Amino acid sequence: MEKCDVAIVGAGPYGLSAAAHLASVKGLEVRLFGETMSFWERHMPEAMLLRSPWDGSHIADPENRLTLDAYRNVNGNGHLAEPLPLEEFIRYGHWFGEQAKLSPDRRKVMRIQPAPAGYQLELENGEPWFARRVVVAAGIQFFAHRPKIFARLPSSLVAHASEHRDFDKFRGKEVLVIGGGQSALETAALLSEAGAYVEVLVRNSKVHWLGRHQWMSSKRLAWMFYGRGGIGPAGVSLAIQRPDLFRRLPRRIQDWSGARAVRPAGAAWLKPRTQNVTIHTNALVDQVRIEGERLHLRLSDEDERIVDHVVLGTGYRVNLALYPFLPPEVLRRLDLVHGYPRLDAGLESSLSGLHFLGAPAAWSFGPLMKFVAGTEFSSNALRERILETSGPVRLAPYRQVPARLPQTRRPAANIAVSETRAFHESAASYPPNSAPPQT
Repeated sequence: MEKCDVAIVGAGPYGLSAAAHLASVKGLEVRLFGETMSFWERHMPEAMLLRSPWDGSHIADPENRLTLDAYRNVNGNGHLAEPLPLEEFIRYGHWFGEQAKLSPDRRKVMRIQPAPAGYQLELENGEPWFARRVVVAAGIQFFAHRPKIFARLPSSLVAHASEHRDFDKFRGKEVLVIGGGQSALETAALLSEAGAYVEVLVRNSKVHWLGRHQWMSSKRLAWMFYGRGGIGPAGVSLAIQRPDLFRRLPRRIQDWSGARAVRPAGAAWLKPRTQNVTIHTNALVDQVRIEGERLHLRLSDEDERIVDHVVLGTGYRVNLALYPFLPPEVLRRLDLVHGYPRLDAGLESSLSGLHFLGAPAAWSFGPLMKFVAGTEFSSNALRERILETSGPVRLAPYRQVPARLPQTRRPAANIAVSETRAFHESAASYPPNSAPPQT
């Protein structure tokens, strides 16, 4: 059986950053599993623009030399568009891995099983691996939220926003988009630009567009009110940027701040692109039926819609039970809060030696973990924990903790996913069930 000290599951921004930080630890054998930036390459619209600011989109490395600025100087002749196009961010992720000399093992991890003094990983070809520690950085794709009313409808008629990359096939079609966050609004804009007839249903009373007071936008003053990631409103953003302090705040303040930071909203630059899109607020779908090859929907105000397709911009809801590689016996040993793992200062769960990065860490460390901007804190905290720990890890005793298993487990899929429409989606509440906004 092959062995390593640390196995990292997932090769998106969080997995790449963690691997780069741990590779700098002398004598530590690290194995990175996953396909680099695969979530971004397979589940984000080709023409997408990142909502996060430039300073909030760096993937962290231990020497701070693999920033977007460094990538721009080498690959962009000193020029890259802002907001950053998706294709450039994907190239940046691959460049980061190459410069950090990371060589991910592209095989899927099918199962993570506790073993004496560590964990056994089963790969897709059946090969077992042993790791003293496992770092789960598998992203959010497994958490894509599909409201129950649409659960049994075919994907040809109803699909989550993460299932569409190209919208040309909808030219001349009538498409209904559900949601009021960045993903829903940008999807609507892209559909409209592709020649579709688009309407957006928003359950809130209005669409929230992100923006700052003009005097706060100056770079000389912005640092006084906003963290580098630009996450959350003025003042709150500074607390969110410090997860080590944020986690010490009273729970009610954490919950309030998190809800403000990830509420459904669209970037200000997106608003002009939705001028040809009909947006209907205070709208909920009460009934859906299929007639022929079209969908008939009745809304809460008793209006009806007949459309060719529905796109669900309904975000992601973290629930570790949806990771297909975590078996019930692992879930039962984890201390879970509404599907999130309760983590300590080293992002370590109640199962010793099992760490979680990215969106699953948001309940413990705040909404920064739902953005690429959180890679710096996460990777440093993980590295410090591993440096201070010597000898084999000790497995936590078996505990009867509710696993919150879904009735039907999803089939195994490629776990090399990154953070999010890292954050691209927004949901109405945080926690327990919230959706990461875009990176």
